[in-house]
Amino acid sequence: MNGDYFFHTSWPIFYQDNHLLVLYKPAGLLVQADESQEISLLELGKIWVKDVYKKPGRVFLGMVHRLDRPVAGVILFCRTSKAAARISGQFRTGTAQKYYLAVLEGELKKESGSIVNFIERRENRSSLVVPEKTRGAQEARLSFNVLDIDRDRTLVGIRLETGRRHQIRVQFAHMGHPVAGDLRYGASAPMPQKQIALFAKELIVDHPVRGEKLRFESPLPCGWPWPKLKEKTCVPWDWRQLEKQLGVNSSLLLVDGY
Repeated sequence: MNGDYFFHTSWPIFYQDNHLLVLYKPAGLLVQADESQEISLLELGKIWVKDVYKKPGRVFLGMVHRLDRPVAGVILFCRTSKAAARISGQFRTGTAQKYYLAVLEGELKKESGSIVNFIERRENRSSLVVPEKTRGAQEARLSFNVLDIDRDRTLVGIRLETGRRHQIRVQFAHMGHPVAGDLRYGASAPMPQKQIALFAKELIVDHPVRGEKLRFESPLPCGWPWPKLKEKTCVPWDWRQLEKQLGVNSSLLLVDGY
């Protein structure tokens, strides 16, 4: 194993140093473990760091933002508590810049714009747009640009300005344009592996120690449902595809003391 890839040659590492580890998250893989007991990217990251850097004892890896399980793209972990505190501050204040691509059902009438709603989290793990004065509602903001329209679908570039649960999915569904494949929020049909056509394409942060601006961008997933965007290289879209390439059951990677 070397520092250029994460467990497999088709699984890229976008950046690593003593403070940060920036990875590709495939759709279908949890960022952080939940009650399902399934492996998560955070756990895999700790195992990888322990192995590559020959770390004794337990490994620290701080989670500072999330991606929904059916969403793929760039995600950043911190290797020190100081880095985690400083990067978390950037996400909290909006200094960190998050850019997404999405394929939406239907044709958006506006070429660009901003969307501001108030979102309430529900007990069933969904979210809902609600009136501003609803108790517990949080403001959700994003801006978008239409990149292309084809066959009653719209490709949009999105800058996410806040980080609410399922925010992009909820806000576009509320406009009548759910993300392709997102059955939870009203899409008409699933994607082949239950992914949704929402992709965390780019992340920009300031380095937590050196202060320089860092930009991380992922190639599109193989099979992304906009053929005109096909790139020379692509990354596996679905976690099960990567798990098969690893040649082992991911649960066997879990070890005590990572």
